[in-house]
Amino acid sequence: QVQLVESGGGLVQAGGSLRLSCAASGRTFSNLAMGWFRQAPGKEREFVAAISWSGSRTEYADSLKGRVTISRENANNTVYLQMNSLKPEDTAVYLCAARGGYLSVYSESYTSWGQGIQVTVSS
Repeated sequence: QVQLVESGGGLVQAGGSLRLSCAASGRTFSNLAMGWFRQAPGKEREFVAAISWSGSRTEYADSLKGRVTISRENANNTVYLQMNSLKPEDTAVYLCAARGGYLSVYSESYTSWGQGIQVTVSS
């Protein structure tokens, strides 16, 4: 099992940027594919981005392409989500997730989850 802790969320004005971090422990990080998801009040959990164990492959939600970038530093057991040009509709709890094997856009395929961090974008 792997433990995940998100950081970097908060309140930002529309058009601003945030970089979320997710620190992993408890399992060899470089063997894990990582994903970011988000969940807004009253809505289902939504895929944001995912990255392969090596960082060579990434996937993004179509609605967020061009505004978010996922990256990882295996030496530091950390995955990042850079978010730019934020909009009020990006307001949600953002969750980091891990799975062995290939990256996935499906939340049900991930076996470990962080507690999530709030991102609020004001208009």
